[in-house]
Amino acid sequence: MNGLDTSTNGDCGFLPSELRALRSLKTPHKIQHFLNLIPYHHANTAWSPRLVLKHRTAHCLEGALFAAAALRVNGFEPLLFDLEAVQDVDHVLALFTVDGHWGAIGKSNYAGLRYREPVYRSLRELAMSYFDDYYNLRGERTLRGYSKPLNLRRFDSIRWMTTDEPLWAIPEALVTTPHVPLISYSQATRLNRLDRRKFDSGLVGHIKH
Repeated sequence: MNGLDTSTNGDCGFLPSELRALRSLKTPHKIQHFLNLIPYHHANTAWSPRLVLKHRTAHCLEGALFAAAALRVNGFEPLLFDLEAVQDVDHVLALFTVDGHWGAIGKSNYAGLRYREPVYRSLRELAMSYFDDYYNLRGERTLRGYSKPLNLRRFDSIRWMTTDEPLWAIPEALVTTPHVPLISYSQATRLNRLDRRKFDSGLVGHIKH
């Protein structure tokens, strides 16, 4: 044994005070609200959920990891979902289901790449809900594919929820997880750039690097 509790209650090494904080986020929407309140940061880090709780800041990957841990503590599976982009960075979300429908939680520097209510019948539907909100600073729509869900239980052996070590093994695994294309090459060549109002609306609260 390595000190982990890998039972369904998801304790997995958290201190009692940390568990209380996570269990207070009883619903996916409350988890998203917590992520909305903490600042976005651009550091080249891969913090565990424990370190996000400690520092009260996160970027996309760390926000998704935190959300997955909070979901697990509250009875959901800890699932990550990668949105794959061109001429842009990928975006990582935590997945959850309610009554067989998918929803997502995310930390993003773009207003439209965060929470999704659990109303999507498939992962493709969920991924496509991000399409118009996923763009680069040239106004180009950049979303091209999505991954199969990655269950973070497979990383319990490296204490992914509580370690002080960087968790680069997780994004490396996400990159190699099979991805499904969303649009064809010919469709991509015909995409228009965003109009100014749509562009500006997605940058509300944007923090420059």
